[in-house]
Amino acid sequence: MSTNEIILIVLLAILIILSIIILLKIRNNNDNKSLFDLLERFGKFEVSVTQSMASFKDDVSSNMTTNFDKVTDKLDNKLSEINNKVTTRIDENFEKTNKTFTNVLERLAKIDEAQKKIDSLGTDIVSLENILTDKKSRGIFGEVNLYNILENIFGSKNDKLFKTQFKLSNGFIADAVIFAPSPLNTLAIDSKFPLENYRLMIDKNRSDESRNIASKQFKVDVKKHIDAISSKYIIEGETSNQAIMFIPAEAIFAEINAYHSDLVEYAYKKRIWLTSPTTLISTLTMILMVIQNIERDKNASIIRQELNKLGIEFGRFKERFDKLSRSILSVNKDVEAFNITTDKIKKRFDSISNVNEEIYLDTSSEEDTK
Repeated sequence: MSTNEIILIVLLAILIILSIIILLKIRNNNDNKSLFDLLERFGKFEVSVTQSMASFKDDVSSNMTTNFDKVTDKLDNKLSEINNKVTTRIDENFEKTNKTFTNVLERLAKIDEAQKKIDSLGTDIVSLENILTDKKSRGIFGEVNLYNILENIFGSKNDKLFKTQFKLSNGFIADAVIFAPSPLNTLAIDSKFPLENYRLMIDKNRSDESRNIASKQFKVDVKKHIDAISSKYIIEGETSNQAIMFIPAEAIFAEINAYHSDLVEYAYKKRIWLTSPTTLISTLTMILMVIQNIERDKNASIIRQELNKLGIEFGRFKERFDKLSRSILSVNKDVEAFNITTDKIKKRFDSISNVNEEIYLDTSSEEDTK
């Protein structure tokens, strides 16, 4: 509330109070003269108040106009400032939104590309399933998988450690053999992929009876593969007394170990190692470490033998050096004796030279006297 407004309110309050006082005096005092005086005073006061009100009105109007102009200027400045800030924020937000939109478009493009790859992968999986329905194609798939693992562990074309499609003396050809050290010796590996009955066994859309029949037939298939490897690729005196059956599907290997322990025991009795891609990698890595340790021990033995030979040669060297040292000492003594003899001969020559000089001096003195 401004000062002018407060003054206006005070004047109105005084006017009201004076009006009340006049009315009270009119009621309690019937004196006409006093009444006329009061009315005259009230009239003068009214004129004064009217003039003050007019002046106050002019002042208020002027102040309001001035204040309104100031407020208008401030509002214009504030609105301009707010407008600038809003414009800046809108530009910033538009830029961020544009970047976000661009990122979204890029991500959508990547998602679309990934979706295409997934569709392609789905097609490849369907194609792979179609391939794996054929026994011969499954055999090729298992062999290729086996060869890749062997090359990754032992290196490509490392004939000293392994060979593929190796023919044994009984005429059977193993998918691969490893030339391991004794007692393993030549270890045969053959790939087997029992897939048909495994698929029927895990198909939940089939009846329990049908799945049980497929489970029994799956066991029969695995046992046939174990018997075939045991009879074909374990030859006494030529190969190891054990062989490896490679199952190129982790799911089938896990099924056998988790729910068909009788098959694991049967393979153990037939001296067959059941392996999957993961376990085969671990097995071959252990065999490679054994081979490397054996080779290292061989090298250590060779080094030890060479060191022993070097020790013998060094003993001979020391013996010969001692003889040479003794010979050098003997020669040194002879040289010292030779030096002594030389000194004596020199002294003799010096003595002879001195005698000749004395004789010469004596002869010269005699001739002078004559």
